[in-house]
Amino acid sequence: MSSIASDIYSSLGLTGSSTTTKKEESLGQADFLRLMTEQLQHQDPLKPMENSAFLGQLAQFSTVQGIQDLNSQVGDFSSALASDQVLRGASLVGHEVLVPSAKLPLGESGSVNGAVAAPGAGTVAFTVNDANGQKVYEFSVPATKAGEVNFAWDGNDASGNRLAAGNYSITANHIAGDGTETKLDTYIKGKVDSVTVGSEGLYLDLNGMGTVPLDYVLRIS
Repeated sequence: MSSIASDIYSSLGLTGSSTTTKKEESLGQADFLRLMTEQLQHQDPLKPMENSAFLGQLAQFSTVQGIQDLNSQVGDFSSALASDQVLRGASLVGHEVLVPSAKLPLGESGSVNGAVAAPGAGTVAFTVNDANGQKVYEFSVPATKAGEVNFAWDGNDASGNRLAAGNYSITANHIAGDGTETKLDTYIKGKVDSVTVGSEGLYLDLNGMGTVPLDYVLRIS
């Protein structure tokens, strides 16, 4: 660093040391103007600063100021977006949502509803297993064409007896007319108990199904 530059930085209380913290190295609007004033005062009278250099520094200052203003506006927008997400999440509490899941949370009464996406006409065969992986019920639903096929399990076994409340799982296979089988993903309806705001967005806490991101929701009812 030249002696003139050293004098300027010293007069401003700045340093070129590598141990200076990031906060001390950053220049604000007032620091930038003071630095330019000191630079003009310490310039060589025999080699004054050219107009192009002066205008270039002004342009740099305008750019830095614009970036600072933009960062401030982005920060305000992020805060407003976070508040909006909280309000959106609160409105979902108590509603049912359709999300991808193989879990079947069976209550003391009522049924469990869901859907699959059939690749074409045929039959969709469902198998319900208990928490130990043991098969407790099988049923099938016709698919007249490609698209959504809804299903419901009333919570009974093959003998018509109500099974104990708890966590069950379900698998689905599409059987085409020629006998070709295709495994399908299942989508289950779950009730939103609460909403958690995470670093990556909203997470829905579903009764008996755990937590899922808001992006997983296919339908709200």
